[in-house]
Amino acid sequence: MSATRARLLPAAVLGLSAVLGLTACSSGQTAGGSDGSAAPVSGKISLTYLQKQGDQEYFVGEAAGAKAKADELGIDLKVVNLGNDANKTVGEVQSAIAQKSNGLIVVVPDPAVGPQIVQTAKDAKVALLTSDDQVCATGPAPASCAKGDLVPRIGFSGDQMGAEVGKRAAEEYKKAGWKAADTRIISAWKQDVTVCGDRVKAAKAAFDSAVPGVTTLDVATDNTPTGAQDKVAATVTANPGVKHWVVWGCNDENVQGGVTALQNAGIAPQDIDGVGLGAYLACKSWKSGKPSGMKAALFINGKDVGALAVQTMYDHLKNGKKFPAEAFAPTKMVDAATWQAAGVNCG
Repeated sequence: MSATRARLLPAAVLGLSAVLGLTACSSGQTAGGSDGSAAPVSGKISLTYLQKQGDQEYFVGEAAGAKAKADELGIDLKVVNLGNDANKTVGEVQSAIAQKSNGLIVVVPDPAVGPQIVQTAKDAKVALLTSDDQVCATGPAPASCAKGDLVPRIGFSGDQMGAEVGKRAAEEYKKAGWKAADTRIISAWKQDVTVCGDRVKAAKAAFDSAVPGVTTLDVATDNTPTGAQDKVAATVTANPGVKHWVVWGCNDENVQGGVTALQNAGIAPQDIDGVGLGAYLACKSWKSGKPSGMKAALFINGKDVGALAVQTMYDHLKNGKKFPAEAFAPTKMVDAATWQAAGVNCG
């Protein structure tokens, strides 16, 4: 869920905060978008959805949700897979503008390209919205960006997601009867992605409030399963004598990679408390029916985000509705007994 997910907005944009639920609940406050000079569209709307890691399960679902909503609204939608190539992001944005897209929805591989994308869209008078991850209009690091310079974003609340993960991890820890002295927490994430930092910090705060005294080991990864597996394997080697392990991270990729590394190191599933974020990889462990250190996962449905992003862009371009600073889709904690009923797609 990723892992893994960013960003964009010029200084002229209003920095008022608003949080919309998927059911359209609102605080009543709205923020301007990065498209202050974009003209309303009277005819058919053309949108381009540019995604990092477009072949990842979460983003596949996001694209499907976006396409379904576009079909419902009569929108011409093109989805572009950027992979992990930041340079491709800039070129594809320019290409979309040249192809007369009225609006761009972007999940950038690297927030450093944010200012260039914002300026390009602004110059072309094209509406710009981000999904999943944050982007800053005035600098490469969203974490140090003024709120008014963050591009309007559709996605999930990092604080809320992290808190749910930390809470469930603490519940599993207590149920197992472990002790802090022989337990370590692995917190794994790509450390230059702001929303990842939000998630793991909230997970730690929620866990510590319920179970104080357990040492946390921060592990820098690239938000992929293999990247996390390699880094966690090294962490386990460097910490001999630990009997029990708690694992959380930015997305399912980090947790699944961490759980795999631990099990490969000879740690039994009953001594691993992994809580994923996404559920699209966690469910594969449960589907197999084999014992797994993946005890639970927060289900985040990419389809909801894709649909909400397209709806939000449509409302802006067709009806003149200002972009919210952020709009959040709902989440649900699932485990081996509940994931199927919750509707997790485990393809």
